[in-house]
Amino acid sequence: MKLDRIDIKILYELQKNGRITNVELAELVNLSPSPCLMRVKKLQSEGYIVGYSAQVNVGKLGQTLTVFTEITLKNHRQIDFARFLAAIEKVEQVIECHLVSGGYDYLVKFVTAGIGEYQTIMERLTDLDIGIDKYFSFVVLKSPIVKAHMPLTSLFPF
Repeated sequence: MKLDRIDIKILYELQKNGRITNVELAELVNLSPSPCLMRVKKLQSEGYIVGYSAQVNVGKLGQTLTVFTEITLKNHRQIDFARFLAAIEKVEQVIECHLVSGGYDYLVKFVTAGIGEYQTIMERLTDLDIGIDKYFSFVVLKSPIVKAHMPLTSLFPF
């Protein structure tokens, strides 16, 4: 499926508001409702839209701790990366994990109930012998900008 400007605009609007009605979406992308709905269904069937979810304000539920962790592995064979990823993906508190270039291998985002839980997780991971050489932790004090949507219309202009 080759996307056009309207498809990108549909994706852009849906990622900002997944609960928008088809009529409202059609108006925003300058289509009539029926063709708009057909495009949304096609975007879903082709895998461009992989699901819908609620954005939860965790701060309203209680205090949490967000930590970004730079992790360096001892070895850099494919099996070492696979072993690390197999273990880290089982940790529910891991929200993001990125293989990066530069001075370390992975940047991992944890959200925990507090510093004690984070410390316990890191101790368990190092005890598992999954190849962690060293890690550096960065506790988030405040997050003044967090966006849940990508700038699709500027990333993929038509």
